[in-house]
Amino acid sequence: MKKISLFYLLVLFFANFIYAQAPVPAPNQSKPIVLSNAIIHVGNGQVINNGAIRFENGIIKQIGTQVEKNGADEVNLNGQHIYPGLILPATSLGLTEVGALRPTHDFEEAGDFNPNVRAISAYNVDSELTPTLRSNGILLAQIMPRGGWISGTSSVVELDGWSKEDAQHTVDNGLHINWIPMFFRGGFFSPSGNVNKNEKREEQLKIMSDFFTESLSYFEKGGTNPKNIKLEAMKGIFDGSKTLYIHTAFGREIIEAVQFAQKYQVKKIVIVGGEDCLPAADFMRENNIAILLSRVHRLPYRPEQDVWEPYQMAAKLKNKGVLAGLTYDENDNEPMGARNLVFLAGTSAAHGLDKESALATVTSNTAKILGIDTKVGTLEVGKEATLVVSEGDILDMRTSKVVHAFVRGKKLDLNDKQKELYEKYKKKYSGK
Repeated sequence: MKKISLFYLLVLFFANFIYAQAPVPAPNQSKPIVLSNAIIHVGNGQVINNGAIRFENGIIKQIGTQVEKNGADEVNLNGQHIYPGLILPATSLGLTEVGALRPTHDFEEAGDFNPNVRAISAYNVDSELTPTLRSNGILLAQIMPRGGWISGTSSVVELDGWSKEDAQHTVDNGLHINWIPMFFRGGFFSPSGNVNKNEKREEQLKIMSDFFTESLSYFEKGGTNPKNIKLEAMKGIFDGSKTLYIHTAFGREIIEAVQFAQKYQVKKIVIVGGEDCLPAADFMRENNIAILLSRVHRLPYRPEQDVWEPYQMAAKLKNKGVLAGLTYDENDNEPMGARNLVFLAGTSAAHGLDKESALATVTSNTAKILGIDTKVGTLEVGKEATLVVSEGDILDMRTSKVVHAFVRGKKLDLNDKQKELYEKYKKKYSGK
């Protein structure tokens, strides 16, 4: 009897999370739209004052101070700001819902080597978290699996659609690996700076090396019959159709991991995380290695570092000639906080980057790193009309207020659970 009661309690508990629904997906653009009298931030450093943008069938047709308005629905923005749709890379959005509830997690498989795991196959378009990101201008996300040494493949999705097939933008664009750390950091209750050497590291590196050797050999032989699904999934990093995303934090590990990948003829390499990457910045520039920088809002790792150094990282990497985009902290609660991605760029703007370069870290730079810059990332003729309109500076949480958002010309409903709760309790406590 107790078991039955516990079962029904769990059903009721999870029903609370299932009840709320994401806004209805937007219909396709039916007629031309012109957004006029706006400050247009192109995403490549250019700003067009008193500008206008025209898009038809989801594609930008004109942009500048003079555009054709015939046959279009015109929206006079009265000096508001237009930005490219923001891009959130390296996230488990849609693969996890509540950090404390394991049944809502679908981002990790058992085992150390899972290159065949595809994040897109588990993506949930009805996540309650997605609308909260759209409200802050994030319209695209690179969803990825986590866990193990080789986690699986990521895909870029649009944050709109009835199904994962509707939402998919660029499928299986990269393979994610977690580089074997040299040290293990102490936990929350450990003394500051407590680190332990990874005593089994040489053995672990040998296992990783053997797997890459087998994968490269499989690729060079053209596969086997029957096919090995794990080794088939590795082929893309050798032929250049997939990017290898290496998750690691420290300079020495970055250099080691990149040299390891180069040894196995990996064509495209990106670092994810890189919280302490500055010692490897020259090496990264020389080897054309880009980075998706994580955890800008944190304390320094080293006691001798300036307390502001994490905030200055994006600027220092730019000065070193390293292409950098921003991502959010990787943990179970990451998708919930990721709506604040644009404010990480704002912090970078306050500590060394100019405003347009900071905007690029969440738009054009990230698009280049993900290999989708021919379609999105900047507002240019021929690219997708994926853009946001903010009443004020989108990088500043005091003035950022996204009032319009379009994904390939489709006008999104910007309602979300937090706004609904605000309106609900506003009525309660105002007495109306």
